[in-house]
Amino acid sequence: MARDTLDGARVVLGVTGGIAAYKAVEVSRKLVDQGAHVIPILTKGATRFVGETTFSALGSERAHVSINEDSEIIPHTSIGKSADLIIVAPATARLIGAYAAGISSDLLSATLLATRAPVIICPAMHTEMWEHPAVIENIATLKRRGVEIVEPVSGRLAGGDLGSGRLADPATIVAYAKRQLAKRAFWETKRILVTAGGTREPIDPVRFISNRSSGKQGHALAFEAWIRGAQVTLVTSTKIDPPPGIEVIFVETAREMQSACEKVAPECDVVIMAAAVADFQPSEVSALKISRSSPISEIKLEPAPDILAGLVTMRDRASTSGETTGKGRQILVGFAAETHDVVQKANAKLEAKGVDLLVANDVSAPGVGFDHDTNAVLILDRNGGRSEVEITDKNSIARAVLNCIEKYQN
Repeated sequence: MARDTLDGARVVLGVTGGIAAYKAVEVSRKLVDQGAHVIPILTKGATRFVGETTFSALGSERAHVSINEDSEIIPHTSIGKSADLIIVAPATARLIGAYAAGISSDLLSATLLATRAPVIICPAMHTEMWEHPAVIENIATLKRRGVEIVEPVSGRLAGGDLGSGRLADPATIVAYAKRQLAKRAFWETKRILVTAGGTREPIDPVRFISNRSSGKQGHALAFEAWIRGAQVTLVTSTKIDPPPGIEVIFVETAREMQSACEKVAPECDVVIMAAAVADFQPSEVSALKISRSSPISEIKLEPAPDILAGLVTMRDRASTSGETTGKGRQILVGFAAETHDVVQKANAKLEAKGVDLLVANDVSAPGVGFDHDTNAVLILDRNGGRSEVEITDKNSIARAVLNCIEKYQN
């Protein structure tokens, strides 16, 4: 059964003997902080780099290091059967090779062979090892068997070398753990476009018109869609670190966002327009900075592109001509930031915009909307569905929006 969070999940954290083993301590802490029950298994090699006591203290139960010292007669079987997920971080070339070949040489490799839970392997090794044909073949074998590989990144390695083979960031590993547990059949077949942030409409090379949108809600929507298994493209104007595994297109102006969306949207099953796109833009942009000594008395504005209206037109034209993605009619989700009469304005915009769902919020309310980590929304759909979400964190808001999309589609 899919889980929205790690809370209550039984996660086996395998740690092998590489210098990156110290990062597994942070992985364990992050998993526990998010409610997971972490069962550490350390190989003999791992204990040369990190202490068994450390993982016993930070995990949810004592660290396991050997088949023979456990009170259980067959601990690998009991641990493997009880697991909701197994993560190996770091995974050495030796562990990867043994797992691919089906060789049981210690408690960790035996547990991997004795489980039917999903497995995430996080390799870490020198570049030459990571690029060796045998390792490449073993990784390909594990991928074919359904094992998730969180590939290493480039950076500083042991001994001062630079190159590919550095263990992925602990936050990235935990994100992949959430994705393994949260995947839903509905989203695994979907390609999603999400927009985020406020656009910047230039007055001159240093000044612009914008709004207070932080982009946090759009980024949360992209992340939650990704962990449910969707292929996600995020078009954003913010420099927030993008969620892992997501294609990101950075833009600044409404026209840039329009161009990006019109290029990506035709291939998408769901489009979520969470960005706060400017309604107006300067009709003339100075090529040079306007100086104080030459002030301007007014800035003439003209309507900025209505990106959502254009996407609705594109969707409807494609549906009429039969030029769809082949997966049914595209679902379009609009957002409305209001300061009064939220219900009335939301209903009016749902009808006027031609979208399938509309998410509205009162950005004048304390802790709601722009620049906050929290939000409260009203979600309406064209079938008459209505859902009100009281003030909560933006990831919870994102889950509520995605749940409403699922319900609307079904």
